Amino acid sequence: MTDGSYMSAEARSLLAEFARAEREVATRENIGRLRAETRSAYMPRADRALAQSGVQVDEVSIGGQACLDIRPQGDVHGTVLYCYGGGYISGSASEDLIVSAVLAAGAGARFVAVEYPLAPEHPWPAANDAAWAVYEALLAEGPVALAGESAGGNLALTVMQRAVAKIPAVLLLSPWCDLTHGGDSVEANDARDPSLGRAQLQAAAGLYAGQADAGLPAISPLYGAFSADGPPVMITTGTRDILLSQCTELARRMAAAGQAVRLDVYDGLWHVFEFYDELPEAAASLQAGAAFLKMHLRD
Repeated sequence: MTDGSYMSAEARSLLAEFARAEREVATRENIGRLRAETRSAYMPRADRALAQSGVQVDEVSIGGQACLDIRPQGDVHGTVLYCYGGGYISGSASEDLIVSAVLAAGAGARFVAVEYPLAPEHPWPAANDAAWAVYEALLAEGPVALAGESAGGNLALTVMQRAVAKIPAVLLLSPWCDLTHGGDSVEANDARDPSLGRAQLQAAAGLYAGQADAGLPAISPLYGAFSADGPPVMITTGTRDILLSQCTELARRMAAAGQAVRLDVYDGLWHVFEFYDELPEAAASLQAGAAFLKMHLRD
């Protein structure tokens, strides 16, 4: 007998734990505290990822921007610009080592994680400008692949759509690609996604976009251009992800344009479930993402 779910026992247990937690909406008044609380919650996971992956991490400046230079042991093949998530209002490259360190080790590639400035202190286009500056600087050394989660997936997409040089591959974990909140899952998964709700999305979008039109492709790259000449893309999401509809629509638009795209949807999983290293699904997704990047970086 089964319970009808394909989720692991670990995922079901964590989901039950999440159900007891409250989700607070960010404001200009509480954003500092929320950032500190988020960092405190995730840094132990980042420390575990560092210890287990064996990567070397250095603080560097590239293109005038602070970055983490993440290098695996052994031979290194290719460079990946990595953009962290947090709704453009929270997070950091160091917290996202939970993902980037594991991917760098698995792909055997150098990852450069940009510490872009956060809203509301630095609204759009500050983050875009920072990511682009790092991309251009790295491009002088050779081809640059892209990767990012949530808001970082948004940044990776904006770089992809702006770039003229060939990009080897793009890996997107639950990319937040539509800040106008289109799609069925924003409503349908509002109460089902334990990590992120509609009110939180709306607040973050307002703080980031400021007075700009959130539907601009430079803010919502879902509405940007895709083509058969674009790089191969891998997207991951889950059936509880509040951004599930955005992920599936992004894949549909890419495929319709002739761009090679792979969409992995995990049953019962939520927004950027890869952040939870106790989940076998997280390990499987990061392993698949690393293999995807490795294949294209060594072509």
